[in-house]
Amino acid sequence: MAKITYIEHTGKAYVIDVKPGQSVMEGAVKNNIPGIDADCGGACACATCHVYVDPAWSERTGAASVMEESMLDFANDLQPTSRLSCQIIVSDVLDGLVVRMPENQH
Repeated sequence: MAKITYIEHTGKAYVIDVKPGQSVMEGAVKNNIPGIDADCGGACACATCHVYVDPAWSERTGAASVMEESMLDFANDLQPTSRLSCQIIVSDVLDGLVVRMPENQH
């Protein structure tokens, strides 16, 4: 299990154990974390699971694919560390990952 910290735009934090192989989005949805809507269910077909990866973790989460980058065009308030949480697959290397949610997903 990897501990992932999800931080709402208000600053409220949730620390959740997520199984390796699941996406950061799946961890949020399965644990009822507010701020990640995941309208498409993780198919990289919307941008409602947009998160900001803590800069200290950017290298370990990897770069966004071309498909993910095109979907990020639909997200609000993009930042240099913006990612779709459905595209970040949890592994032991991500134990301690911190992501922040934007104020809204639409």
